[in-house]
Amino acid sequence: MDASGATGSSHGLDGQLKTARRNVLILSGAQAILGSVAPLTISIGSLAGYQLLSLDKSLATLPVTGFNAGTLAGAVLIAFLARMLGRPQAFMLGAVIGALGGALATIALFRGDFWLFAAALTLIGTCSGFTQKIRFAAADASPSFFKAKAISWILGAGVVSAVIGPQLAIWAKDLFEPFTFAGTFLAIVPLAILAIGILFFLKLPKPSAAADHAEPARPLRQIVATPRFLTGMICGIGTYSLMSFVMIGAPLAMVIGCGFPTEMATLGIQWHVLAMFAPSFFTGMLITRFGAEKLVVAGLFILMACAVVAHMGIELWNFWGALVLLGIGWNFGFIGATAIVASSYRPAEADKVQGFHDIILFACVAVSSFSSGKVFTAYGWSVMNLVIWPVAIVCLLLVLNLLRLQRRRLAA
Repeated sequence: MDASGATGSSHGLDGQLKTARRNVLILSGAQAILGSVAPLTISIGSLAGYQLLSLDKSLATLPVTGFNAGTLAGAVLIAFLARMLGRPQAFMLGAVIGALGGALATIALFRGDFWLFAAALTLIGTCSGFTQKIRFAAADASPSFFKAKAISWILGAGVVSAVIGPQLAIWAKDLFEPFTFAGTFLAIVPLAILAIGILFFLKLPKPSAAADHAEPARPLRQIVATPRFLTGMICGIGTYSLMSFVMIGAPLAMVIGCGFPTEMATLGIQWHVLAMFAPSFFTGMLITRFGAEKLVVAGLFILMACAVVAHMGIELWNFWGALVLLGIGWNFGFIGATAIVASSYRPAEADKVQGFHDIILFACVAVSSFSSGKVFTAYGWSVMNLVIWPVAIVCLLLVLNLLRLQRRRLAA
């Protein structure tokens, strides 16, 4: 290649990098804003539901279950809308849905309407499902040498979200006294409008045609029957469901069960969400060095440590310490399990396997969040934490069996 060709190639790469940085910066801003909706909603959703109920308090976590069901619906819906409208427009539509959900939740709290509140949180969850795809958009819009950095920027924005959401929940909680929490959910509306304004400047390149794959796609039933996929999926479901189950029940246990101020419960959720996302900056490096299976094992032991700390007492440090360990255990366990699943299929099989996995995953998470309120009301906080042990032990046995199969295969 002559000098002019090399210069042109260099300028082309510089242009790609400049465009990628601009897009990732915009997406990071949108992630920081829209991503704060989830911790805001989860930190007070069950408390707001509890105050709206007059008789059966065990339904207190049903609105947060609606949020999780909405997240599942949003993750499926954006796949279609992104192809029809384009990703920037789909993200903006997701923000509009979030604003509608926030406004509807505010109306429900003014009216004291529990079921309307549950429907509103389902809409907010749909917005969260759209937000889940921002990290993929950032990676897909970047050249291969910049993808890892793009993802790290989005993860960094997730840490910002973990601060904004709970702090906004605390600040706006009593804005419309005596309608507690109405101000918090109304705050979602300007957040969504701000995100739309940021996303307006997003210009993503058109996706290139998919490359032909050397290996043909296998039937879905053949893929999901493999020990590797089953282990990864079950461990991912186990860690995510445990995290949802304990996290959603914790504010109820702290405020309703032990009499701590709402602000203390919200700050506990903030530290929990920070613990969920902050380790992501080096989780990938740990997987590369030690393997996804060993990271899942570490995550499961950390989840069991969470149960130990929770069993030790009901002081503030017990709750906060357990929530931090819960977040770290989820990070290691779920990201490691996702890596195991990702290594179980070929590129041509990705869409159908990921879709099957996410539907099962979020359906189980929705069930776990609904069960959280039922178990807390019937049996209390201590029994809730006992649930961690059998789930973690079953997942641990599955991973150890997978490692045994790998050693046998290498020895053969």
